[in-house]
Amino acid sequence: MPLKIDFHTHTFFSGDGVSSPEENIAAARRKGLHGFAVTDHNTCDAISYLLDKGLMREDGLPVDGFLVIPGQEVTTEEGHLLCIGITIPDLKGRPAREVCEIIHERGGLAIPPHPYDLFRAGIREPTLETLPIDALEVFNAATTLRRYNRYAFDYAQLRGFPMTAASDAHHSAALGTAYTILKTEDFSVKGVLAQTCKSNDLSQHYLTPKDSVRKTWNNWMRLRRRKKPPMSEAKVQHLDTRR
Repeated sequence: MPLKIDFHTHTFFSGDGVSSPEENIAAARRKGLHGFAVTDHNTCDAISYLLDKGLMREDGLPVDGFLVIPGQEVTTEEGHLLCIGITIPDLKGRPAREVCEIIHERGGLAIPPHPYDLFRAGIREPTLETLPIDALEVFNAATTLRRYNRYAFDYAQLRGFPMTAASDAHHSAALGTAYTILKTEDFSVKGVLAQTCKSNDLSQHYLTPKDSVRKTWNNWMRLRRRKKPPMSEAKVQHLDTRR
């Protein structure tokens, strides 16, 4: 049975995600996916949440016919890197090669997303040449310009890398816009990781204009929140005395 898996998705545990893990699962089921990887920015909090809710299993098997794969989108020193299949804290800011090595030590996959998108923090070609990656995201449904996906595809072909397609969904409606079709009968995290390193088919569709605008808005709001300085304790006490 071919498995339809979206390898790049976000929940509200990401700074720019808006949907709950439950909403993402429901949307993915409606679209006929068999599973997705949760790849929130520099956090695995959604994984703990899903395990507590009984929506994923420690042994990597599906729950009620649906598979949630642990992961995160790590902001390395050189750009973003998907860590698929495992949960590892405190990887942000480390060199990409070091992060790849840590991922492999724990049995996960290292997959650079949107590597040619000049408007997003993809790992660029000079660094890619030096990394022991397992696959390359060659189709990102949310790419800024479509030619960036073609560049990634051409590079993966040149290097002989396995390829993935993903939605990069930051809200549930966008989930499953693009996905990877894995040719395996092993419906488990272990089986998915093994097959991802081989040749697979890709379902390639772009976000609708509405979804693209929504993603841009979410990113803008995240950056605006980050620029807002935290209120000092002294100032909070001062405001409290004036009430």
